Amino acid sequence: MDLLFVNWNPDPVLFRIGGVAIRYYSLFFAIGILVAWHIIHKVYRFRGIPEKKFDPLLIYGFFGIFIGARLGHCFFYEPAYYFSHPLEIILPFKDTPQGWKFIGYEGLASHGGTIGLIVALWLYVRKTGLNFVDVLDFIAIATPFAGGCIRMGNLMNGEIVGKITDVPWAFLFAGYEGPRHPAQLYEAIAYFIMFAINMWLYKKYYKTGKLHRGFFFGLTIAMIFTFRFFIEFLKEVQVDFESDMALNMGQWLSVPFVILGVACAIGGRWLDTLSGKLEYKEKKLK
Repeated sequence: MDLLFVNWNPDPVLFRIGGVAIRYYSLFFAIGILVAWHIIHKVYRFRGIPEKKFDPLLIYGFFGIFIGARLGHCFFYEPAYYFSHPLEIILPFKDTPQGWKFIGYEGLASHGGTIGLIVALWLYVRKTGLNFVDVLDFIAIATPFAGGCIRMGNLMNGEIVGKITDVPWAFLFAGYEGPRHPAQLYEAIAYFIMFAINMWLYKKYYKTGKLHRGFFFGLTIAMIFTFRFFIEFLKEVQVDFESDMALNMGQWLSVPFVILGVACAIGGRWLDTLSGKLEYKEKKLK
């Protein structure tokens, strides 16, 4: 029967330069960020926004996502451990009986990354004078592509695996018992489809001004976190305390994002009011 399943055990290291390992995850992460950056750049140009206002976006976005994702994992999933090992929150090392060991940043949470990105963009618009809701829309158009690339990286690492199943396309992951749902692949495919939907809507309706401010932000987070809620039923639990939960941490954290997303996608006077209040006077950029 094992012949029906995919025996998945790739080397997560793409190549090495001296003693430094370049992983598939890093490659997919870089591809996702760079392609998203290129698409957002085109949106800025279409809107006639000066280059000097676009240039800081990558730095704000990268650090917002990374810091938020790291803190989200530490505080949402393993707070007891990280409160007693605070240095491991900010350092890519682990305190082992044999001493400090370099392991990279193994814990990153998408919910925390989303919160971190929103905070970073709020700081970014205060500097550039752009409209906060507009910038959320610009970012949201390309976000699913980056998310799909990150999940492909998770697949290459053999992490965030699904539960045991007997479907013929199940994967046999190294270090895990039995054939399992390739949950990372499910998510990657779903995010790439969401990206295609966003691009179709952008080309057909956004350029004509038929979509209100906040629509893409709302639609994107509603799609991503609705899918995330349901895919969690097929995933193996990430931390021990989730074993006895009817809904795991990822699902509980997804609910407010879905509600916010639907509200923004529908729009209304409240969103126009918020958008107006978040207009900032332009500051000089050096």
